[in-house]
Amino acid sequence: MLDQADFLNAVASAECALEPLELLRRCNALEAALGRDRSRERVKGPRTLDLDILLFGTEIIDLPALTVPHPGMTERAFVLRPLLELEPDLADPRTGRVFADFLASVETQGIYPAGLAALY
Repeated sequence: MLDQADFLNAVASAECALEPLELLRRCNALEAALGRDRSRERVKGPRTLDLDILLFGTEIIDLPALTVPHPGMTERAFVLRPLLELEPDLADPRTGRVFADFLASVETQGIYPAGLAALY
């Protein structure tokens, strides 16, 4: 969505003892606690907070409520760049293809690393 304000995107890596659906439930609860109201937002539009589960180790999850690896992540430079800063050699568990290969094939999409905003 191009007609929205700039936003900050980040990727975090952590170990988790929760099952994937419980992690998703807690992420959604945190979003709601911080003001996100999904019933009032347009799809892919501005939101107060958006927590996504990109990967869950090497698991492949295909459930109505959760798909992992996150669908579309390989088409989004704003996801791939910070992901690759953490794990440059990380590969897609579905295909085995290195995520860096996907980044090379997507447009920059108007993103820039934090700290370089003054240059743009």
